[in-house]
Amino acid sequence: MDPNSVDVELVIPARERDLGGFRVGRVLPFAGRRMVGPFIFLDHLGPLDLAAPVPRSADVRPHPHIGLSTVTYLFAGEMTHRDSLGIEQVIRPGEINWMTSGRGISHSERFDGMRASGGPLHGLQAWVALPESHEEDMPTFEHYASSQIAGFELPRGRGRLIAGSAFGMTSGVHTHSPLFYVHLELQPGARLEVPRGYAERAAYVVSGSLETGGHRYDAKTMMVFPANAFPVLEALTASSVMLLGGEPVGPRHIFWNFVSSRRERIELAKDDWSSGRFALPPNDHLEMIPLPDGA
Repeated sequence: MDPNSVDVELVIPARERDLGGFRVGRVLPFAGRRMVGPFIFLDHLGPLDLAAPVPRSADVRPHPHIGLSTVTYLFAGEMTHRDSLGIEQVIRPGEINWMTSGRGISHSERFDGMRASGGPLHGLQAWVALPESHEEDMPTFEHYASSQIAGFELPRGRGRLIAGSAFGMTSGVHTHSPLFYVHLELQPGARLEVPRGYAERAAYVVSGSLETGGHRYDAKTMMVFPANAFPVLEALTASSVMLLGGEPVGPRHIFWNFVSSRRERIELAKDDWSSGRFALPPNDHLEMIPLPDGA
């Protein structure tokens, strides 16, 4: 926490994590802040350049989820999603894959479209915890083309409303609780106020640098704002920024890829995965990731 800035309650740096084939920047959860609104997980992938041919060891093999929605958003590259509902969907920059696990789903994310050529890869994956009333819903998957995402112009910048309501607009992306998730591309000198009306709000600097409350915040940094603050962000350089937040859904337990309001539900999911009771993607079921050692 920066004691000299009333606009920022907590600063969270992205911490490097090794996913096996590559490294990511883990933003949420953080020791001092598990969630921002319903957002319980945020990973920053890249930017990096995958050398050709991209090895299968870089792929994310089939793995399970419960109690959350995964939200995949790319700035560069492409990935192929396959899940236990039988859905196969390529995602490219500006598109959204919104997978709601509910009672349980498994999926893989592979670099089939980049296998031969390689190339740049850059994106974010967020997890949105489901309200208790939806934790045991049937799993679903929705893909949104870039043309379906509402865009808006700003003085010296532009934005895209990925999900929820902000800046006088409401996204057509289906969500389960009040939230907002916005992508901004800002030119130097651009200024805007972080949306009001939500109990918890944050901004993540994907690239570039911002100023708020007289302090500078650089790439791969999240700023969490107090509920009663009205922060104004100013781009010091050309910047890509994600705004996110919403209403809290209550405390959550998190283990590996499982999120739940009940600890015993996590234990059941662990046993289900180890015992083979999770359905697997019908076209990608031979390389499942085992439960972590010591679980």
